[in-house]
Amino acid sequence: MTTRKVRVRFAPSPTGPLHIGGVRTALFNYLFAKKHGGDFILRIEDTDSTRFVEGAEEYINESMEWLGMTIDEGVKQGGDFGPYKQSERREIYKKYADQLVETGWAYYAFDTSEELDALRAEAEAEKKTFAYDMHSRNGLKNSLTLSKDEVKQRMEAGEPWVIRFKMPENTEVQTNDMVRGSVTFNTNTLDDKVLYKSADKLPTYHLANIVDDHLMEISHVIRGEEWLPSVPLHIMLYRALNWEETMPQFAHLPLILKPTGKGKLSKRDGDKGGFPVFPLNWQLEDGSIAAGYRESGYFPEAVVNLLALLGWNPGTEQELFSMDELIELFSIERVNKSGARFDPDKAKWFNQQHLVRKDNAELAVLFQKELKERGHETGNGFVQDVVAMVKERVNFISELWEQSAFFFEAPTAYDPKVVKKRWKGDVPAFMAELTTELDKVESWKADDIKAAISAQIEAKELGFGLVMNAFRLALVGGGFGPDLMTIAQMIGKEETIKRVKAAVENI
Repeated sequence: MTTRKVRVRFAPSPTGPLHIGGVRTALFNYLFAKKHGGDFILRIEDTDSTRFVEGAEEYINESMEWLGMTIDEGVKQGGDFGPYKQSERREIYKKYADQLVETGWAYYAFDTSEELDALRAEAEAEKKTFAYDMHSRNGLKNSLTLSKDEVKQRMEAGEPWVIRFKMPENTEVQTNDMVRGSVTFNTNTLDDKVLYKSADKLPTYHLANIVDDHLMEISHVIRGEEWLPSVPLHIMLYRALNWEETMPQFAHLPLILKPTGKGKLSKRDGDKGGFPVFPLNWQLEDGSIAAGYRESGYFPEAVVNLLALLGWNPGTEQELFSMDELIELFSIERVNKSGARFDPDKAKWFNQQHLVRKDNAELAVLFQKELKERGHETGNGFVQDVVAMVKERVNFISELWEQSAFFFEAPTAYDPKVVKKRWKGDVPAFMAELTTELDKVESWKADDIKAAISAQIEAKELGFGLVMNAFRLALVGGGFGPDLMTIAQMIGKEETIKRVKAAVENI
């Protein structure tokens, strides 16, 4: 028996920006495909034309590109199993919808939405729930209750109709979910879902995704747990179309939960907590921008890393991974059944860790953009040295300036708390005299600078800590920053003396 090639698909609807829950689904599909030498397919499920949003499809492709998930087949990439957009496949679906009617697995229904709404309201008044199912279908307007002639007349008259799946009674439907294990459903709890609508000549998600998965030879369907209730219908459709032998294996991923409280992570949680829930910026209808991870300063590899560990664990203590390491280690069996809580602080931590791991030369190039905007034309070597000293203190490239501005320009203000604590007693007078001693230092190296200052401190019998903190205040404007003598060495002798003099005059 030949082993079937692994082919997985990520199949979003172009109805708006891609939520990170969707990105995590795409990532798990991608990791699984690459781990098994398979194909990762991007299919656009746009059968619901009323919800289509301009620019959403491009956004999905750009998000995948930014995150480093290479698409093997798709609308943009092409492939042997296209078209990869459902609205371009409409003729394909009608054939299978008709086949289901002909074989008795489906039927035409003519009930209007107003009639069905009235039945729902009636049931609600009696504290019941109306469902179009095996219990109610024989009393409704469909090809099971109408004569063949009447069905034909209604269709010829242009009356709208839908095709519904005829769910069999009291049938056990079982599947071995790769995440959840054995799951069993009874068809008595299921309704007769709409598969096809004459109004727009398009199938619903249920029929379209089964037909596409079969024709595209999809081997594994890895999707969010919200699709678990649809599994029995999907299995019954494979059965009805005689495709059960090549039916893909299912894996239903856990939800990404809010940082606190119940329920899944939403845009509202991001707005409230000040963190993104989309991969890239997205302009909303009112013109405002919903923040994306890219524009918020996250590295793509940090986003991939944090999403991989939302619902999956490697079975070790390791937390930092490259995409290649994730591919090597990933297994569906290690995906959790329970939801994964999103932690915004942990997301920042991942970015900080990936920033620290980056080469200083790469970080310097990124930091140079901001330096140029601020009017600083500085050599790359110097910027690399600065980055090396401060990168462990920041989460994002955008925070480098705050931690290193003093390397590029003298302070124009001094932290009042540090002034009050450190700039007192004999310190101002000592600092005024110190400029003369600093001027005598011939080899302007950190150790020599420290030796000169230490000798003066000893001679004047002052506290080492008090003086050094005052010296730091003069050079950087506050009580923060990396090694002080290295700062002095890097900004140079002339600039160091100038800053000490300015502090004596201005504080």
